[in-house]
Amino acid sequence: MGDDNRYDASHIEVLEGLEAVRRRPGMYVGSTTARGLHHMVLGVFEHAVNETVAGRIRAVEVTLLEDGGVRVADDGAGVPFGSPGDDGGPGLEERLSHFYVWRSPLDRNRVWAWSGGIELAVVNALSARTTAEVCRDGVRWVQEYARGTALAPPAAAGTTDRTGTALTFHPDPSIFETVDCSFGHLAERFRELAFLYPGLDVTVTDERAAGAPAVQRFRSTGGIRDLVASLTATRSLAGPEDVIAFGAEAPRMAGLVDVALSWSAVERRQVLGYANGRATLHGGTHEEGFLAGLAGAVTTHARACGALSATDPALGPETVGAGLTAVVSVKLDAPEFQCSTRTRLGGEQVRDAVEESVRAGVLAWLAERPERAARLMERWTA
Repeated sequence: MGDDNRYDASHIEVLEGLEAVRRRPGMYVGSTTARGLHHMVLGVFEHAVNETVAGRIRAVEVTLLEDGGVRVADDGAGVPFGSPGDDGGPGLEERLSHFYVWRSPLDRNRVWAWSGGIELAVVNALSARTTAEVCRDGVRWVQEYARGTALAPPAAAGTTDRTGTALTFHPDPSIFETVDCSFGHLAERFRELAFLYPGLDVTVTDERAAGAPAVQRFRSTGGIRDLVASLTATRSLAGPEDVIAFGAEAPRMAGLVDVALSWSAVERRQVLGYANGRATLHGGTHEEGFLAGLAGAVTTHARACGALSATDPALGPETVGAGLTAVVSVKLDAPEFQCSTRTRLGGEQVRDAVEESVRAGVLAWLAERPERAARLMERWTA
């Protein structure tokens, strides 16, 4: 082999700080199009949700600013810049400047989302400028960044009677093809998230349009049951009361399973999957387990009530999925995502745990409502 083909340490460039994120932004936010832009907004939102405290008013405000920036503010206790927050995680300056591994125990009864420990640093690195604000212990603290680098240490900027953390970032136009967020897209996404986090108050404001700002506010008390009911309100097979909803602890996958589903006369199947609050746009093992558990439960009930004989083939996901609208949400201590943007969930234990939970939950619902179950059996076995 000639000298020109040698590969040694001289060929390796060591990137300092967050420069690797700026060199390869698609590895961290999936795209430099509007999709990656919205991914950043949702990442900051996840951290804001993590900072809300159970038992108090829980609210997150997202504002699309007139100058093109995005502000995400929560009403939590306020994450101190230099020391661990109340959740045991690193201080805000550390979160904005480095990747880290979250090691504090998770309380699944809280309103929380898993953000993997990198989102704030990624957002900061891919923003032309960022302003972090913390209101805590009667003091408002502020720190400014430019392209991921702190311009000065955090500084006190006055007194306040509020608490909370706010991050205002301006996506870097030298990296993104567009820095114009879609209010409609984000409002629809936050509408979904309000269903996933019952009791959380989410307000989205667009200050860019001429005239009065556009404002949408979302809050749900019924959770994903209400989400499925809203999706099927105009085309339900037997009425919104027929939404099946249940949740269960799943020790096998170290997490929780929450499911809601209903059928309509429309043949199209719509299954929305979420892992720790994040939409799994490319599916994953939780959705596979859901469909397997649903088909197994329906087949078992059909045989028990005589709608299927012992020799008839089992009903498959294609059959029971016709006209189905469902939401499958899992909360996991250690989720295994199959891509850097975490849009597909992995883990065989997740598939098995969800399948088991769905089979038990659907069988119980069918047994308790024989008349409604009979109408569904006619649909599948006719």
